[in-house]
Amino acid sequence: MFENLSERLERSFKILKGEGKITEINVAETMRDVRRALLDADVNYKVAKQFTDTVKAKALGQNVLQSVKPKEQMVKIVHDELAALMGGSAAKFDLSGNPTVVLMSGLQGSGKTTFSGKLARKFKSEQAKRPLLVACDVYRPAAIEQLKVVGEQIGVPVFTEPGNQNPVDIALKGVAYAKANHLDLVIVDTAGRLAVDEAMMQEVENLKKALNPKEILFVVDSMTGQDAVNTARTFNERLDFTGVVLTKLDGDTRGGAALSIRTVVDKPIKFVGSGEKMDAIDVFHPERMADRILGMGDIVSLVEKAQQDFDEKKARELERKIAKNKFDFNDFLEQIQRIEKMGSLKDIASMIPGLGKAIKDVEIKDDPFKNIKAIIGSMTPAERANPDIVKGSRRQRIARGSGTEIAEVNKILKQFDEMRKVMKSAATMKNPMQMMKAARSMQQLRRR
Repeated sequence: MFENLSERLERSFKILKGEGKITEINVAETMRDVRRALLDADVNYKVAKQFTDTVKAKALGQNVLQSVKPKEQMVKIVHDELAALMGGSAAKFDLSGNPTVVLMSGLQGSGKTTFSGKLARKFKSEQAKRPLLVACDVYRPAAIEQLKVVGEQIGVPVFTEPGNQNPVDIALKGVAYAKANHLDLVIVDTAGRLAVDEAMMQEVENLKKALNPKEILFVVDSMTGQDAVNTARTFNERLDFTGVVLTKLDGDTRGGAALSIRTVVDKPIKFVGSGEKMDAIDVFHPERMADRILGMGDIVSLVEKAQQDFDEKKARELERKIAKNKFDFNDFLEQIQRIEKMGSLKDIASMIPGLGKAIKDVEIKDDPFKNIKAIIGSMTPAERANPDIVKGSRRQRIARGSGTEIAEVNKILKQFDEMRKVMKSAATMKNPMQMMKAARSMQQLRRR
């Protein structure tokens, strides 16, 4: 995400490289280039101009620090202003009420239905909420079926009213059902259109009046750029929504919607979606997004992703197994699955300062662990638990079962054995060099 903008901004800052101090001339030149970069990223013109004017004024008004180079000083100012442009800090989500009612709005194809499921799953798993999804798109039977599939995937009930063509009546009955069944979060999925029309706007307005929701979320496809901003303005004039959800952010290399929408509608971006999986939802943190745009990574979000699936008891048990050289293929498969839950390897790498930029042109497969998982899946339970017994004919059978060559099976088994030895040594000696070797061994296996 934001790949094009990041590259353009990096080129803009090079204007200041080697300069001894910030002057009106070099700042003006840099800001002209930054403005062009923002416009190319489909940022609203007024927003881009206001942004660069503010940065220029702050750059010229600051006391020059002898220990800080002009380029570094400019990056810091741009970072702070980017964060402010996107809202400054993460917006709160109102979960008051019993039940809490959340109304989803947006155009058809924006991702409302999928995101409704993501939101329900998030609050169910992280805050022990008991959600209910309510299907109020009465015009497309496929939308109702899609919501049912989503609900089944995440283990959340879906309220439908077959034959009822009144969305307000369905929504009110859904809320009543939630109260009767002690469900404390109601997420109402509404109908969309291919374009804004009066009937749709009136319908969602009627739902707002009837439900008095705590949160009204406007869901928009971030890849539509300025169209997303213009649609947000129209919806906000009628609904006065409480927050924005940007979907498909993983495919948005420009970033115009994220950088413009807060200023244009004066409403916070509350969540972002990146990917089809139900756990591909994040609270929007402007400061962290500014870090990523400027190539500084996002270590905080990476740690949070890791902590979501952290089990201290399992971690201690795994450490003991490593120390006793008992780390087996069951443990390895579990670690792979945890990494996959965190997102794509390229997305994870982009959160590590400097690494995302270093591998931006490296092709990483959609499923880099595919062959390793196939090989482990072709092992018997005894072989997974006792890697040392995987010899000769067993390796040939595993290769046939996994659809791989015997040479690949041999190579992975050899690397796994080396990794196990280094991990044991690192766990017992606590030697940083040994730990680096373990990391390299793991990396070699991932490259398979």
